[in-house]
Amino acid sequence: MAVLEMLVGDKAGQRYTLKEDRAILGRHPECTIVLDQGAVSRQHAKIDFVGGEFFVEDLQSRNGTFVNANLVQTPYRLQNGDRLKICDLEFTFYSDEKLIGQTISQPMTDTTFGSPMFWDEGEGHHNSQIMSKLDVSSGATGVRLGVNPEVKLRALIEITQNLSKSLSVDAVLPKLLDSLFKIFIQADRGFVIIKSPDGRLIPKAVKHRREEEDDAIRISRTIVNQVIDTRQAILSADAATDARFDMSQSIADFRIRSMMCAPLVNGDGTPLGVIQLDTMDHRSRFEQDDLDVLAGVASQAAISLDNAQLHEAALRQNQIERDLKLAHKVQQGLLPSAPPKVEGYHFFDFYEAANEVGGDFYDYIVLPNGNVAVVLADVSGKGVSAALVMAKLSADVRYCLVSEPTVAKAVQQINANFSRNGWDDRFVTFVLTLLNPKTHEVTIVNAGHMPPFLRLKEGTVESLAEDIAGVPLGVDETYQYESEVVQLQPGQFVALFTDGFSEAMNDQNELYGLERFKDRVGTPLQNVAQLARVILDDVTSFVAGYPQSDDMCMVCFGRDTPSTITE
Repeated sequence: MAVLEMLVGDKAGQRYTLKEDRAILGRHPECTIVLDQGAVSRQHAKIDFVGGEFFVEDLQSRNGTFVNANLVQTPYRLQNGDRLKICDLEFTFYSDEKLIGQTISQPMTDTTFGSPMFWDEGEGHHNSQIMSKLDVSSGATGVRLGVNPEVKLRALIEITQNLSKSLSVDAVLPKLLDSLFKIFIQADRGFVIIKSPDGRLIPKAVKHRREEEDDAIRISRTIVNQVIDTRQAILSADAATDARFDMSQSIADFRIRSMMCAPLVNGDGTPLGVIQLDTMDHRSRFEQDDLDVLAGVASQAAISLDNAQLHEAALRQNQIERDLKLAHKVQQGLLPSAPPKVEGYHFFDFYEAANEVGGDFYDYIVLPNGNVAVVLADVSGKGVSAALVMAKLSADVRYCLVSEPTVAKAVQQINANFSRNGWDDRFVTFVLTLLNPKTHEVTIVNAGHMPPFLRLKEGTVESLAEDIAGVPLGVDETYQYESEVVQLQPGQFVALFTDGFSEAMNDQNELYGLERFKDRVGTPLQNVAQLARVILDDVTSFVAGYPQSDDMCMVCFGRDTPSTITE
């Protein structure tokens, strides 16, 4: 039976037998192994017994779980003698209790010293008011350690220069702490915490006065949240005995005698984080003028931090735009470079994505027997994710058309492949037409798409395969699709299109509409390209430059009239 033995902690030497298939380690009293320490998350980690092996997994804890000094990011298989570290607590894992006490040859090099850890103050302290406004205990006694005003001025100038020169958050904040330690020579520890857009508190810079200090930086979440929420700098001359800390465990355990914490607030009044300094020497308390200086530095730092974040956001946006331009080129490379050349037929295509990349798709596929497949699809959603689905679909279409005996069977296989790929809630409306230029037959299979239009020579327009339209790809893996065959006469055209045309909108929020599109398809022209141009010009005139929210794709092909062939 496997055992965890505590090496370092308040219960060093205690052994925990892993009797069940799952053991939860954490601060909550209902955990299998209760670890009563503020830095430990309520449910910090778990150990599962699977297939005769033990696996440890972190449960998205604040401060992480380590095995042999390596951060556990995925389930890790434990071996006899492995060292498990959770915050300040260390354990040895024994695969069998008979092995306890035997020499462990596997060394452990702990690289987590000095890493910051957030501490909660326990159930009874969540609503406690730690500090309100600036607060300095009166009647301070002891030796006040000061710094030469010239040194302080030089340090402040140094801070200003560092903040003005750097546009990198990670580069400027460590230098900021270095300069603050020159001003506040009584400071033992300091850190800068940044609040992420999703509300998480992220330590960005940490500093110890003494390099040999091997305690992890422990950060009271209550103090940080109080300063951020109130946007007020706080000071305590003796935090360990200050009643307003409500005997917070983190304050008492960390031996903090005096501390200052100032918010980083940008020009819009938005709190970005905090700077905190503390000391463990009761003779070296911070005072009011110290807090004034720190608050001033924090104000400068907040402006620089805000600028740095805006700069980094601009760089990320530029990178996204470059990636989208590259994705646009890649997508254009997946689309046909030119329509096929088939004697007696003309082809025309148009594609315009609403964004850099889109989810509409069309292709011409010339089969070995001389038949030409014209396919058009509309992937649900837009942008890069839809374009990736489209790229995968294009490869499947070509393979299935060559490998399956009929177009209906080909679409069934395309649908089965798409459904098995696990695209979550994605689906694709899809229509395929197969042209036999020898018999002039067009076979149509429709998977949930708008029916193609057939324009007769006299200008009448009919819908194709409307009655046999099946479900979109990705809805039902086993769906059996049907096909319909029409004979294409001289002068007749087929138009395939996506709903980007029918749902094109003008600045009055009016839709172009399917009926108007159908009317334009009936325009009495002898050439597919001329017909398509009439449709495109009419849509362009209707929207009058109003931005479109959907991709637009159209493919037309038609049989030449005898007069056209003669020419």
